[in-house]
Amino acid sequence: MSLRGNQFKGNSFRNENESAKPGQKQTTSRASKVKEAYLPKFDLQDGRLVKIVGLLFVVISIYFLLAFTSYIFTWQEDQSYVIDANGGWGNLFKSVEELREGGVDDPVVENWLGKVGALLAHQFIYEWFGVASFLFAFVFFVIGYRLLFKVKIFAIEKVLGYSLFFILFISLLMGFGHSFFAETPHFLEGEFGYWSNKLLTVQIGQAGVAGLLIFLGLTILIIAYNIDFKIPQRDKQPEFTPDIPDVPDNIELVRENKSEPVEFSVNDRYKKEAKIEQNVVLTPNRFEKTETVEEVVDTPLGTNVMLSPTVTVTPTPPPPVVVVEPEPAVAEPTFTIEKTEEETKANELVEQFGTYDPTLDLASYKKPHLDLLENHGSAKISVDAGELEANKNKIVETLNHYNIEIDKIKATIGPTVTLYEIIPAPGVRISKIKNLEDDIALSLAALGIRIIAPMPGKGTIGIEVPNLHPEMVSMRSILATEKFQQTTMDLPIALGKTISNEVYIADLAKMPHLLVAGATGQGKSVGINAILVSLLYTKHPSQLKFVLVDPKKVELTLFNKIERHFLAKLPGEADAIITDTKKVVNTLNSLCIEMDQRYDLLKDAQVRNLKEYNDKFVKRKLNPANGHKFLAYIVLIVDEFADLMMTAGKEVEAPIARLAQLARAIGIHLVLATQRPSVNIITGTIKANFPARLAFRVLSKIDSRTILDSGGADQLIGRGDMLLSTGNDLIRLQCAFVDTPEVD
Repeated sequence: MSLRGNQFKGNSFRNENESAKPGQKQTTSRASKVKEAYLPKFDLQDGRLVKIVGLLFVVISIYFLLAFTSYIFTWQEDQSYVIDANGGWGNLFKSVEELREGGVDDPVVENWLGKVGALLAHQFIYEWFGVASFLFAFVFFVIGYRLLFKVKIFAIEKVLGYSLFFILFISLLMGFGHSFFAETPHFLEGEFGYWSNKLLTVQIGQAGVAGLLIFLGLTILIIAYNIDFKIPQRDKQPEFTPDIPDVPDNIELVRENKSEPVEFSVNDRYKKEAKIEQNVVLTPNRFEKTETVEEVVDTPLGTNVMLSPTVTVTPTPPPPVVVVEPEPAVAEPTFTIEKTEEETKANELVEQFGTYDPTLDLASYKKPHLDLLENHGSAKISVDAGELEANKNKIVETLNHYNIEIDKIKATIGPTVTLYEIIPAPGVRISKIKNLEDDIALSLAALGIRIIAPMPGKGTIGIEVPNLHPEMVSMRSILATEKFQQTTMDLPIALGKTISNEVYIADLAKMPHLLVAGATGQGKSVGINAILVSLLYTKHPSQLKFVLVDPKKVELTLFNKIERHFLAKLPGEADAIITDTKKVVNTLNSLCIEMDQRYDLLKDAQVRNLKEYNDKFVKRKLNPANGHKFLAYIVLIVDEFADLMMTAGKEVEAPIARLAQLARAIGIHLVLATQRPSVNIITGTIKANFPARLAFRVLSKIDSRTILDSGGADQLIGRGDMLLSTGNDLIRLQCAFVDTPEVD
């Protein structure tokens, strides 16, 4: 079609009834269109308006800082102008003649920022809080910097809270000092500090004010730094029990972990002796032989009792003491441990410089704060009791319809599904219940029902039923738990929560590789984001590097911002996230070369794995001149492995299989994700070296058997519902959700 015949020159259609008048010029309409196109429209969500407000706060902070600083040097010259008795703020728009008539001796203001600067500084410093008013400039600057550059220096709520406290505290402290040093300027404490100190001194005295200031100072230190005031004490050893082990300091932790007491049967003889000895007071001479022996004879009642005289036994003289001279002690042989020259030198280096710290190469790096993540959903999982009762009745009714009796049933509520554990009556075959999976799903009118018969490690049969209102699991709620914060895993990944609502954290270093599969839109990309975010919140850039492969070019592009810290790439490459298939092959081959080089280093260091090697290097037992260095973990993540296999095939399969077989010991771990878990994509060579597999919802049982070697993935409900296979059994999880703005 020729351009000349195209009558549509814009995105809007012209009304046929409207026609231009003959001879009328179109300049006015064109000018109005130009004005409408270039007139900016602001609203509360416009980023430009936020930047303007941020810039305004920064300018105000600088203005306050200059005005307050100038006031310290020029307050005496401007005093007659700014005091309320001579007009104060009313002098702002008066002329010089009017000021002189009003009683202002020197109407010329010396403040660097003129009249407004002098009046503002007088109001904040003299009339209000003294030199503590400088903190207002700091608060305005932090707020403006945050709005203008979108960079979080400090938390806004903490800045406001601490600044307000220190403004009042410093003003009161200066007022207290002014009562001892009367010659100090009054503007140091301001009117607030001066009169507050006067009032408190009348009420509680100067000693009380001093105690109050000390209390406030220690309080803010405890809040900010959690200072421990524990006095060190000597560990007192028991005098007569030297073999008793020391009691640990954290006695509460020990009590929490102690086992329940176990009762044993006691012999009757020991019971009698224990009963007799209850009322006996132990004395130092209790077990010594007495010299006087009295014989007690039992006689029946009513008989005459004759008292026999007491027989006194004279003690025999002790045998003479023979002094035996001790034999001269035989000198024990000296025991010395010979150390090699390298160990001696390493110990000297550690004593002189300390252990090697790899994080010092990027000492200014700070781990991301949890405030960057959002709380999605509610923290507590709530399921209607009526829903639980209805599902239980339907399960029991369906089983009774097929003459299957059960003895007991209990429910465990999870974020996505509820697990009903049933104990069948004796004589009921498990396979009979397993075959009723579709009938139970029909009676409950729900999708994604899965029967686990039997439950691993339990004598029950599990029936997983989806909740009517599933709860979303936020990544922030997982990372904020004590289980994740105090983990000792090398590469912890927070996957989500189990069906019993427990946080599940896996160690990628022990997996050692992970295969992820799932249909489109079932949460596979969110799972990869959860793995990346978990590692970013726990590791320093010197301890971990990522190699990201994204053939789709849109899933992992948000992680471009960590290129300078965490992403590894080939020399000469512009993009850190690899999208070209040819570059992927080169990257995989270079990882194989890196693997061989690391094995050579481990061989020279005579260690077996990366952890032992780094431990030896940190203790300065390996010489960097010989090529030794601190080795970081490398995690290779491929978002769409099926596309690589379709385009490259054997060129990709060979290095990945080699890395999966050998790379565990030297700290290279693979995470492969695909939406087509077919046998031509997940080949037998690759599958054999990936014992850990993560399956989101797939569309067929064949795909489920391909990824998990069993069914179940086709019965998931989607939206992050997944099954994790670690080789032994299947664990159903709800993946932690990380939204795109949080990653950005």
